[in-house]
Parts: sequence; structure tokens; C-alpha cells
Amino acid sequence: MTSLTGSFRPLNVARTQLRKHALILAGLAVAAFAAAPFAPGRLFPLGLMVLAGVLALLSLASLRFRRDTAPEVFVSEISAFGILDEDAVPVVATREGGRVLYANLAAVRDFGATETGTLAGLLKQSLANPGPTLYRLESRAAQRGSAQEDFVTRQGHLRLSVHRADNAGFLWRIERSADRPSRESDPVPLPMLTVGRNDAILFMNAAARQLVGERARSLDRIFPKLPLRSGQINDINGREGVIACLAVELEGIAGRREIFLLPGVAPTERQPDGWAFFDELPVPLLKLTRHGDIQLSNRPARDLLGVESCGGRILSDLMEGLGRSIPDWLEDAAMGRGGMASEFLRVRRDDKETFVQVTLNRATEAGQTVLIAVLNDATKLKSLEAQFVQSQKMQAIGQLAGGVAHDFNNLLTAITGHCDLLLLRHDQGDSDYSDLVQINQNANRAAALVSQLLAYSRKQTLRPEVMDLRDMLSDLMHLLNRLVGEKMTLSLQHDPVLWSIRADKRQLEQVLMNLVVNARDAMPEGGEIRIATENMVLEDALRRDRAVVSPGRYVRVTVEDDGVGIAADKIQKVFEPFYTTKRTGEGTGLGLSTAYGIVKQTGGFIFVDSRPGEGARFQVLFPAHDAIAPATVPVPEAAPLAPPEEGIVLLVEDEAPVRAFASRALQMRGLTVLEADSAEAALELLDDPELHVDVFVSDVVMPGIDGPSWVLQALETRPDTRVVFMSGYAEETFGEIQAGIPNSVFLPKPFSLTELTDTVQRQLANGNSSVVSPAQHGDA
Repeated sequence: MTSLTGSFRPLNVARTQLRKHALILAGLAVAAFAAAPFAPGRLFPLGLMVLAGVLALLSLASLRFRRDTAPEVFVSEISAFGILDEDAVPVVATREGGRVLYANLAAVRDFGATETGTLAGLLKQSLANPGPTLYRLESRAAQRGSAQEDFVTRQGHLRLSVHRADNAGFLWRIERSADRPSRESDPVPLPMLTVGRNDAILFMNAAARQLVGERARSLDRIFPKLPLRSGQINDINGREGVIACLAVELEGIAGRREIFLLPGVAPTERQPDGWAFFDELPVPLLKLTRHGDIQLSNRPARDLLGVESCGGRILSDLMEGLGRSIPDWLEDAAMGRGGMASEFLRVRRDDKETFVQVTLNRATEAGQTVLIAVLNDATKLKSLEAQFVQSQKMQAIGQLAGGVAHDFNNLLTAITGHCDLLLLRHDQGDSDYSDLVQINQNANRAAALVSQLLAYSRKQTLRPEVMDLRDMLSDLMHLLNRLVGEKMTLSLQHDPVLWSIRADKRQLEQVLMNLVVNARDAMPEGGEIRIATENMVLEDALRRDRAVVSPGRYVRVTVEDDGVGIAADKIQKVFEPFYTTKRTGEGTGLGLSTAYGIVKQTGGFIFVDSRPGEGARFQVLFPAHDAIAPATVPVPEAAPLAPPEEGIVLLVEDEAPVRAFASRALQMRGLTVLEADSAEAALELLDDPELHVDVFVSDVVMPGIDGPSWVLQALETRPDTRVVFMSGYAEETFGEIQAGIPNSVFLPKPFSLTELTDTVQRQLANGNSSVVSPAQHGDA
């Protein structure tokens, strides 16, 4: 063969023969040295000694020549089999230091290997500074037995691998990558770049050089607008000017990047070609027609919408608007009307409540307008917004309830009062008596509605007391059994050692009645309603339904049924006023909202768990109270009413119908009534020092000076006069002021004729007492 191995083979045979000769010479030297003392004469022994020395030197020289040529031995062994001579990959054998001992045909052909050359000299045309690289690989191979490293060169990728050979030398393989400069032999016709640090281009295949027109050195030479947008259309500087290419960037080895280019995309076709990567984009996206048909969707969008596929659907199938029509909104966006086309929509999914913010952008495809919808999960945002709206709603309803209570209760006071006056003049046998009773009953129902609004808005007057729920429920069970009817079974279970709570007993009874009635209505065919009480200790804060329950001791009351249940999209609305799933006439939608308001005003929490068809479970948490319930103080018997001729009442009321009714009612009891339509008029009457007044009966809220203000002025000169305040507002709106007014009581509107007259005469009879019957009056 015409390689270095041809000259190595005779030399290897000679080296083998030299080893044999060295051994023979060493044996002869030893024999001559041993025979010298026995040789005759004096010159012959000396000659044998010199001969022995010469033979010894020749033997040592032969052995030294063999040791110096030891690396060539393994080359001879490899060449003897011819294993590597015809290998297509260049193979080179070197001794330590890099001198070439053997090179196969591929190494001679590709690198011009010679016996006198070095491996560094062979590679200097491919690597800028091969010496340190070869030393590094050789050191690794000496320690580990082999080493390998990849390089990016101007001719393509290069891989160097080295193996240690019995501490005598090293065997190297030099492998090129498949992408050769020749266009015909390029297995990757797609233009490809290898980019290193600082956007330096380390390699361009033939297709890339053909596309660009030269061997570029930096990325900005090819891409005029950096950074590169992977998966999208990018402009590149081509051979004949700027052209559009779809570019994909992949991570390579050793911190390098591989960039593949897809040329031939016209600027007007950039957007359609980008749809191929639609599903890979991390932002939820939908492609829509102007009529709402979904043409494309990516995986994040489908996950957000909770569907496996959007094919064949329209946007209104998956979402519902929160105000405007979705088709109108899409048409406005397609026509470019309305500016920023962004809306918050609710996703139609059953597993959970999800809101999305949808932003629409117009695009053109095949001359037709399409819409690109960018979705953003707005569930947390809407949750925070709902909390804020709920807070505003509570405040607005509180203000509304207060205003409605004042004006509506004034009307109801006039209606019920004059109805009472008419009833006094008719007995049960009169034909008009039943009509008057109906008027009175419906007026009381209207008053109850106003009271429920006050309860929801937490504007009612509470009279809390320390109580045991077991005693309260035992007293209430008889009434609850009558409420649920014969089809229902009502069961009650108590914790054997139940903690006390502090609440308004009358209002708490209202909460339980509302919850039981709600459970009854959820089971029209009958069933079981279970009421349970138990102690509960929270070690950590409980966060649920936008509420945070602080750690501590609580008493839990549970009302559970097996009814129709509540849908997930409705369960958040059950405590809103006037929200009901019942038919018209079956309920007002204030039962659960009243329970909610009472519980919250008491300092407790109420939660609901339900699924359609699986019933509902309401939980009410009240803070446990450590104090012992005070002993019940007996209410003293009411003093006898004062004789009518002894009472003089100053009635101050700005509403004429209410004033007329109250005046007639008091006069019918024999009291003397002085009327005033304002506080200013009342103070003007009291300027007369000769005028004696026993009781002030005054409205609280009036134009000009309000009731408490004028009463305080009047008491400066008449400190012993007793006071009755009446108002359609809740007592708490002026409770602190009333507490500073001696001998004053509160009478809420609407009140009946009997309630008014009894309260006034009790004030006359009780002297300085400011306490009235708890069943009728407020205790500030």
C-alpha cells in the first residue's frame, strides 16, 4: 500500500531480529567473561575480556533500539491485520508528544499525513491553535484511557477521539460532520447556522451560504432586526435583498445555538405561515371569523376554556357576555369600531367558575378579515372585583335600607295607625271589618320586608345575651316542626358539652327558621332535615369564600338537607337580597340574605356546601363566649297608667299623616296633645314658661333641627320631662346620642295605636325610669 505502513513493516521485522541478536550477544559476552580466567597465557584471557565487553555493549545497544521503537510495535500489530488501512475515517497513531507513527489512507488523503509530521501540523488548517487542544485530549486519554471533543470549523463540525495504546502511544480518529461544503453532498438542504457567544456565526452550511450570498461572520449581518423571533417570520439580508424567512432557533451543544431558515415566504403570506406554530405559543389564542366561528385554538386556550377541542364551535358556545351581545362585539372589532376591543367574559364550564379577559386584534387572510383573540385568565381579578362590589353592595343596600325604612315606615305608620282608628269604630260583625283586617295584615307584612332589609344590611338593633344554643333550640323545635309539615322529618343532635355564645335570641331564631324553611322548600317530596351543634377549635386561620375566620373557639350549627342542591354558578349568589330560584309568589329572596346579615352582625360566619342533586349543607359559626350567662333579672311590673287628665304631651312630627294619627290616638286616651311640625316650632311653644309638658314625643330625623338636638335644648330648662323618640331608622343610628338623654325611650316605626299610647302612658307612670318593655322598645 502507498501509505506509511509500507515502510513500517520491514522495520518491524528487523526490530524483532535485533531482539534475538541481542540475546545471543549477551549470552556470548557472559561465556567469554566466564572463560577468560581459564585461558592459557596472558594475552588470550585479556582478549576474551575485551570480547565480552564488546558483546555486552552490542547487546545493550540492541535493547535500547528496541525500547526507543516500542510505540511502533503496536502500529506494526495494527497494520499487520489491515483493519484501519481502508477505514473511511482518518486514523493516525502517534507517540507521546504528537509525532505521527502511522496514518491510514484517509488521513494521507485528507490531511497529507507523513511519517515525519506531527498531528498538530495535520490539523492546523482546521483548528486555529491545535496544540493545547491535542495536549488536553492526550492528557485525558493517558488518565482515563480515551477522550473525545467536538469542534465547529470553517469546513463543518469536527470530532477528535483518542485512545491510549499500552503506554506506548495514542491512536486518533478525526471525524468530519456530514454537512460538506458541496451543495450536491449536503444532506441538510435547509439553510442552517451555528451561532456562538455574542451572536458570532461559527458555521453556515452550503444552503445558508447560498441564501445569504457569502460566509457571514455575525448574526446582525443576516438579520437586520434583532433579537430573532423564533417560530415567526423574520426579515433577512439575502443574496438579492431583504427576503422573508421563517426562522426556528434550537439550543445546541456547549452554549451554541442552531438556527434553521425557511425561505420563500412572501410578506403578504407571513401571518398564515405562522399558524403552524399557533399551538406552541404559551399565550392562550383563538382565531375567529367575524361571525364568531373558531377556526384555530392552541393548547393553553383549550385548557383555559376546559375543552378538548374548539373545532366547529362558536365563541358564544364557550363564553357568555357580562353585558353586551358577543356577535355585536365581534362585528364592531372586525369593522374597527369602538377602539380597544377588550371584554371580560365568563367561561361556560361546569367544574369551576372562570372569567377571561378577551382582547381582539384584526388580521387579513386571503382577503378576508379574521380576528385573533388573546385570552387572559381574569378569575382572580374578578374575584377581587367581586369582593369590592360586594362591599359596595352592602354599603349601598345599607343606605337604601335606611332610606326605605324611614320613608316606608312613615307611610306604614300612617296606614296601620288610621286602620287601627277605623277598627275601633267597627266591630267584627261589620262588613268592612274584614277589609280593614286585611289592610292591617298586609301593612305588617310590608313592615316585615323592611325589617329583613335592615337585617341584611346589618342596620337593625340587636340585644345580645349570653345563651346556650341547646336551650334555645329546644324551645324552637315545636315551631320548626310546624313549619316543615308532616312530610318532613326534623332531627336534632347536640354536642354534650356545648359552649355558650352571645347573640340576640330573637334574631338567632329567625336565622334558624330561615335555614329550615329553605331546606324544606328544597325537598318538595319530603325528606329529612338535620340540625346539629358542636364545638370547634381552629388552630390556624380558615380562608373560605372570600372570608377569613381567625383561629379560636367556635360553636358550629349545621342545617343539612337531601334536596335538589344548588348549582355551582348560583351558590355564590344565594345570600344576595331578592335572589331566588323559586317561582313568583313562593318567596321574596330575603330569607338567606336576612340570615347572612344577622350572622355577620353577630360576629359569626355562614357557609354553604352543595351540589346539584346532593342536597345542601349550611354551616353557621359563632365565636364561643367564656363569660357565664347572667342571672335573669325579673322585669318589674308596669306602674298603673296615669289618669288622662294629668298628661300633657308635646308631639313633634314633620309627617302630617303620622302626626294626625298619633295626636288622635293620644287624645283618645285622654291625654292633652300639643302639636308641632318641626323642632323650631316646638322650641317656640316651650318659650312660654307657663306651659307645662309631661312627655316629649318627637321624631328623630326632621328637616332643620333633629329630634335629639331640640330635646337637649328643651331639657336644659325642663330637666324632669320624659321623652319618647320615634323613627323609621334603626336605633343604632342615634343610639349613642339617646344614651346621653335621661328618661328617654325609643319607639320604632311602624307602631300601632296601642304601642304608642302604652309607651307614652308608661313614661308618665314610671317616673324617671327610662326602661320600657323589651318586647316593644329599644334600650339604648
